[in-house]
Amino acid sequence: MIEIGQLPNARAAQAFIDYLKGLGIECYTEASPHGVTIMLADPQYETTARDEFNQFIQTPYDSKYLQASWDNGDTQSKFDYGSGTLGLVQQFLTNAGPLTLITFGICVIVYAAMNLGFANSVFETLSFFNAVPESHSGEFWRIFTPSLMHFSALHIIFNLLWWWYLGGKIETKLGTRPLFFLLLIAGTLPNIAQYLMTGPNFGGLSGVVYAVVGYTWLMGVRQPSCGISLPQSYMGFMMIWLVLGFTDLLGMPIANGAHIGGLTVGLAQALFDSRKSSLKH
Repeated sequence: MIEIGQLPNARAAQAFIDYLKGLGIECYTEASPHGVTIMLADPQYETTARDEFNQFIQTPYDSKYLQASWDNGDTQSKFDYGSGTLGLVQQFLTNAGPLTLITFGICVIVYAAMNLGFANSVFETLSFFNAVPESHSGEFWRIFTPSLMHFSALHIIFNLLWWWYLGGKIETKLGTRPLFFLLLIAGTLPNIAQYLMTGPNFGGLSGVVYAVVGYTWLMGVRQPSCGISLPQSYMGFMMIWLVLGFTDLLGMPIANGAHIGGLTVGLAQALFDSRKSSLKH
């Protein structure tokens, strides 16, 4: 299963799939936060499918796509557009596994507690070593728990959207184990790097986010049949964001050490997992 690209709505996606069907190329759709993802069933048609996708996004209203829907569309099937709020909730749950959802929920609970009058208590409990005078080396959880704290709405929304989208992909396609290792390692080692760079006052899941970004991208490059991938444009955006973090243009403190550390963890695990998959074949 290979991700070919994303389209903004279900009708456009169905028109493109009907057109590829006429060419003997089987594709299907997956819901995504930004619209509908086109997935290719057979890797041998990847080049053709990508070329056709690029043509489609340039001229989506070409008469040949409308004709393909008449010729190849299945009149007995109905595309599921969801049913309001219930459809959104169902999509949220079905596109993620238990670890993705549990981590998402914990971060939301921690953020809510910090904004309901318990900010000092939460910070004293979850912050990195030396952030509060009472902390000591026996409180081993402090190497990880700063990853669960977020300090603004933009901070948590940005991180959790990426976590749900990519973490959910990894868990539903490859299983909980690779995502668990990414969460555990990228939620600890990058925190140490950030501490060495700026001290103990930091928090957020961004190190883990960069780990799942790097992992998804490289696995898609090295093992296209694994079912996960990240468009080059998305990867480019995250790299630009990474670079901007070292400037003053964003107007906010950025955990650059955690970002770089997380990306390194994700790429390293993808190299290991993709090599392991190659050896099996």
